[in-house]
Amino acid sequence: MKDSHAIAVGINDSVQSQAAVDWAAQRAKKAKLPLVLLHVVDDRWFAEPRSWQGVLWETGEKLLERTAVDTRENAAVEVTTSLLNGSVGGSLGKYSRKASMLVVGSGSAHMGGALTDRALQVAAAARCPVAVVGTQDLNKRSGIVVGVDGSEEALQAVAFAAAEADRQGEELTVVHAYSDPERLSDAGLTTESMRQIKDEQERLVLAESVAGLSETYPDLKINKVIDPQHGPVRALLDASSQASMLVVRNRGRGGFKRLLLGSTAHGVLAHLQCPTVVIPFGKRNRKEA
Repeated sequence: MKDSHAIAVGINDSVQSQAAVDWAAQRAKKAKLPLVLLHVVDDRWFAEPRSWQGVLWETGEKLLERTAVDTRENAAVEVTTSLLNGSVGGSLGKYSRKASMLVVGSGSAHMGGALTDRALQVAAAARCPVAVVGTQDLNKRSGIVVGVDGSEEALQAVAFAAAEADRQGEELTVVHAYSDPERLSDAGLTTESMRQIKDEQERLVLAESVAGLSETYPDLKINKVIDPQHGPVRALLDASSQASMLVVRNRGRGGFKRLLLGSTAHGVLAHLQCPTVVIPFGKRNRKEA
């Protein structure tokens, strides 16, 4: 990793948060980067007197201190801490300008579903890659999966994923999913020739997405997967079910540009299969990770 900035991890007292700390610490150790533990006290709704705010700040400081001690002992990595205040998404998003990567836990059980709101907010607001980590056992997993759709954002996701796969000595799987025109045939909106044209266009999108990677990473094995049967979310979830990492862009050619987090990123984070890295849009070239 060429960025000398620390890896930052947002923590609370959940098991998902501890999994994120462990994952981030191992990554920091391999990259020889310092680790920063962050805890956010959301004090936006406190009115005077602020006695409860003081309790939360003290609790947050103790959590940071305890986690830092454990992480230094277990991972042998340089660890510092920072206590932030404000909204979780906004505070971590602002801090992300100082980090090479921001890591957060996937959320916990809440009202019958997965509480992924905070992770989604952080992924939407951050200015650096955001890794969302769950509690899956990663010991027997391998391979880096990345989704593409022909957008410039997706090319940056491929650049990150390829560098990661090459660095880790793992295979890279590039997935492109699209809608088969046959779904529209009953309405008389397409023909067999149109389907062939569509298939050729989408194969070209996939080919262009990996163009030049073999020259940059001659030892990297690249698997190309094209899926006209399922949507991007389903295709990526299936492809990453046994992967060590999934990489997606925060938004691409579909949807509204005013939305900070695209539907594909939202979908895979809501059904997390493995550590998933969301790449923000920025002017980076393929050689940067």
